[in-house]
Amino acid sequence: MSKITDPIADYLTRIRNGIKANHRIVDIPASNLKKAITEVLFEKGYILNYKFDDAAGPQGTIKIALKYHPVTKLSAIRELRRVSKPGLRQYKGNSELPRVLNGLGIAIISTSKGVMTDKEARKENVGGEVLCYVS
Repeated sequence: MSKITDPIADYLTRIRNGIKANHRIVDIPASNLKKAITEVLFEKGYILNYKFDDAAGPQGTIKIALKYHPVTKLSAIRELRRVSKPGLRQYKGNSELPRVLNGLGIAIISTSKGVMTDKEARKENVGGEVLCYVS
């Protein structure tokens, strides 16, 4: 098994691939940052449910139940895009936090007060590393 250089990009890609293949559940190797991102996605209604399985593997796995529209079968997540990469980190102060789709999407920010959306970071008056855009 090869060493992943960007685990967050791998996490987002696994979710994107699961959506493209119309999977109901996606298994992803866990980390504290990935767990925090998963909780934000759940709170904002982009995924149906999630479960942290600490028994599987050395660090455990995250089982994510993807959310689809009951009639059109379209995913709740239209786009997942990595912003801050290992080679080029993107840090923003609270005044320059990005707005995704004019506020219709969310940017997930890693701040000193934990992982949160751009709106919550503005409210808390903190900046941080812009991890990804979700719309």
